[in-house]
Amino acid sequence: MRTYEEIIEAIAEIPKFTTKHPLAHTKAFLERLGNPQNQFKVIHVAGSNGKGSVCACIASVLGKSGKRTGLFISPHLVDIEERFVIDGKQCAREDFVQAVEIVQSVVKQMEQEGIPHPSYFEYLFAVGMVIFQKKNVEYAVLETGLGGRLDATNVIEHPLLTVITSISLEHTEILGDTIEKIAAEKAGILKPGVPIVYDASNEKAAEVIKQRAEQLNCKRFPVYPEKIKILLNTGKKIDFSYESRYDVTEVQIPFGAPYQARNAAVALMAANCLQETENISNEAIREGMCKVQWKGRMQEAQEDIYFDGAHNADGIQCFLQAVKEISKEPAILLFSMVQEKDYNKAIRELLTDGKWEKIFVTTISDARGIPAKKLKQVFEQEALATNQNIQITEIDYVEKAFAEAVKAKKKGQKLFCAGSLYLIGELEQLTGGMKDA
Repeated sequence: MRTYEEIIEAIAEIPKFTTKHPLAHTKAFLERLGNPQNQFKVIHVAGSNGKGSVCACIASVLGKSGKRTGLFISPHLVDIEERFVIDGKQCAREDFVQAVEIVQSVVKQMEQEGIPHPSYFEYLFAVGMVIFQKKNVEYAVLETGLGGRLDATNVIEHPLLTVITSISLEHTEILGDTIEKIAAEKAGILKPGVPIVYDASNEKAAEVIKQRAEQLNCKRFPVYPEKIKILLNTGKKIDFSYESRYDVTEVQIPFGAPYQARNAAVALMAANCLQETENISNEAIREGMCKVQWKGRMQEAQEDIYFDGAHNADGIQCFLQAVKEISKEPAILLFSMVQEKDYNKAIRELLTDGKWEKIFVTTISDARGIPAKKLKQVFEQEALATNQNIQITEIDYVEKAFAEAVKAKKKGQKLFCAGSLYLIGELEQLTGGMKDA
């Protein structure tokens, strides 16, 4: 049997020699594994922003209801096992290794028969399903990777519930260049007769989802932002209420970012949809929401230092709203992003709506990372265009950039680190933040 380190190295090599395949490939792959994905009840979640937070909330509620629950998410921040969570804890390393060996034996058979090697995401999805099956999971909350219609997770034919979080322009070269096209891809997870809960804050996206739901005879549960009322925000916790068609529900979430109330409202609606058939109590919903853990989303990693995985223009807007709630004075920003995101628009928004004393830009170690020099050029151009005089410093290595940003921070001043979950992953590793999960 290979060592853990050898397995991680081999999995990291997968993107270099294979690409995304049609869903038929994923189905054939899972069939050879005995269709482990059919052994549990599935809540399937797609969207542009907030997928992970919504998934974590739903899984927490199910856990507090005494359900054996698996949570499949991506990407991981530090350890690959973070993608496979069972009853609130990432899977044990030995369980991961055993599942990989089972999956790898099937991959070898496929290759011998001339069937292409699964993609990176397909491979890890299969590993997750094998882990969940081996650990006798009753419910699985599955986050899509990219899109929905063609995503490997969309092999799930009979989910218990489908959920779509907020939708924005992202991966336009793959998903389409309009909100409607992207919404149609996300709505590809809808299944005949299966209820759909969705964020209805974008009218164009909501209309696409509505039409698809009507075609498939899916009962719809839209979540409207105007029905969310924040009652208290301490910067660490939010009390909010949501007015549904039946009543007003009040819950607390352990996050200070206002955008998390919107995500939690979607998760709350999902929990309400499951409540009667799956025997979930109001108490379990309140406790699950209150005790949910989710790293890297406006997380106070150290005193006055916040990590947020805002990774597209819509995410940056939500990030900036949270910054305004948390910091009344100009703050320090540490920023990095990956190539396929609209970093020009993100930077424009950061300078238009944010108040920064100093900005540090860095290069994440992932191959898709944008060089710090290029980011600095864009920041300087936008600063000139908006007539702002802000000190912008480029530092190639994340560790050094973080150290300098911390050094530049005055007592009581806030430091925000944002722009990519890959950046947050590197910072979590540096600070040991994941150990507290």
